[in-house]
Amino acid sequence: MIELKSVDKYFYKSQEREVHALRDINLTIQEGEFSVITGPSGCGKTTLLNTIGVLDTIDNGEIYLQNREIANLSSKEKTEIRLKEIGFVFQAYNLIPVLNVEENIGFIMRLQGYSQDTIKARVREIASLLQIEKQLGALPNFLSGGQQQRVAVARAVASKPKIILADEPTANLDSKNSTALMEMMHELNKKEGITILFSSHDDYVIKNARRTILLNDGEIIES
Repeated sequence: MIELKSVDKYFYKSQEREVHALRDINLTIQEGEFSVITGPSGCGKTTLLNTIGVLDTIDNGEIYLQNREIANLSSKEKTEIRLKEIGFVFQAYNLIPVLNVEENIGFIMRLQGYSQDTIKARVREIASLLQIEKQLGALPNFLSGGQQQRVAVARAVASKPKIILADEPTANLDSKNSTALMEMMHELNKKEGITILFSSHDDYVIKNARRTILLNDGEIIES
């Protein structure tokens, strides 16, 4: 599904100082994985996730999505990849405040050109699976944090992407909602066959992942 070869990423604090955010990353993610990238704060978890999702550029190396090199595509081609093949779940939810839950979930499908009937049917299907069908008419600000995160997950999976990248998805949730979210993500992985890759330092997420990829100072030290 995903392969990274000798990937390096630098951040420049100033002209004199550079930070080696990712160091010679070699990593393969198989189709259907339910895996977590973990490690201490500042180790490069989010940066690695963002490079896989072509949100960040890399300085060296190659990234393949289903045998297609994606790191060196044009900005327009990367946008197409993110729109059609990758679903994102962000720590801050990133819901559109003026759209209700149904409109937020269907937003990516609308950008992809699906018919209104297809969008409506898929939204209701995924909302039922994630137990938010009663909130479809509500605006995000009227939802709890757990409900907003479920909407973010629903939006990410609605268009059936090849992979979901979830950056610290339980960071703003209590233990009850974290447990519920992980159970639902497991169900989506099983029923929809979507590859799911988390970044997290949450012990509960790490314990429930099938594979743990441990980073330290931008290097994979265990997988």
